[in-house]
Amino acid sequence: MKYRDYYEILGVPKNATQDEIKKAYRKLAKAYHPDANPGDKKAEEKFKEINEAYEVLGDEEKRRKYDKFGREFNFSHGFDFDPSMYGFRPGNTRYEFRTSGANGFSDFFNMFFGDGGIDLDDLLGFGRGFSGRSFRQGRGFNQSIKGEDKEVEIKISVADGLKGAEKRIGLETPEGRKTLEIKIPKGIQPGGKIRIPGMGGKGTNGAPDGDLYLVVRFKEDDYVLKGSDIIQKIEVKPWIAALGGEATVKTSEGKIIVAIPAGIRSGGSIRIPGKGYYNSIGGRGDLYIEVIINNPEYLTEKQKELYRKLKELDD
Repeated sequence: MKYRDYYEILGVPKNATQDEIKKAYRKLAKAYHPDANPGDKKAEEKFKEINEAYEVLGDEEKRRKYDKFGREFNFSHGFDFDPSMYGFRPGNTRYEFRTSGANGFSDFFNMFFGDGGIDLDDLLGFGRGFSGRSFRQGRGFNQSIKGEDKEVEIKISVADGLKGAEKRIGLETPEGRKTLEIKIPKGIQPGGKIRIPGMGGKGTNGAPDGDLYLVVRFKEDDYVLKGSDIIQKIEVKPWIAALGGEATVKTSEGKIIVAIPAGIRSGGSIRIPGKGYYNSIGGRGDLYIEVIINNPEYLTEKQKELYRKLKELDD
């Protein structure tokens, strides 16, 4: 049975407040309401999903059970639920599987939150399970389970992503703070993950520990990533911007000479094709050199005189 991620359906994080959940639900329900999408079957199905998700997350007690259920059975990493593994079979006096419910919700909802379905309190160890089976407190069953995979965000520079790098990072773990040596793959994408085996949650009953995934985000420093393009700012003197010229630019991959077109304004960009970041198919975006006109803090008398003449010509 496919696990339903109600947080994903509503587009809210798992630590969202009840008010945030309600706000997200109202926004989505308005957008996908059948009255606003007559004859649109996809919108109709989406509307049902939204209502089902809010039926659980909008109720604090149901949400508590749902959250614990997801944690204990590790569904957040692609595992589905097979009721027959835990003694729940069609024909059981306290559990009967139905392919659909009168409420129009999914099998997943009807199994765990519908009338006649599985009692999550029993399954999660708060009572006695089906068929007289006792479940261990906090586990739900005596089966070995791989430890939960965990995710931690790290920030890297655009330069490190372009060239690849080796880094030392400090992480807080249940055993204390640890320093890890990690390798950042060349061209890793925003949101890409670096897997560190065995650094996740502890496994149960001899099962292996989970893995730690470092989720890569890019920090903004001298280089800013916009899609697969890189934005870099340079400062030029007013007379270079007015008359044109050349500027030496230190990019993330070395120095280049850039031609400054005459009359460029502050904020204007110069495009360098194919010198941006890697895209998801192995190509590269562009590098945009954004010009910032920098008026000198101090001027010589001769420079001041020239500026005065320019001012007179402009009057």
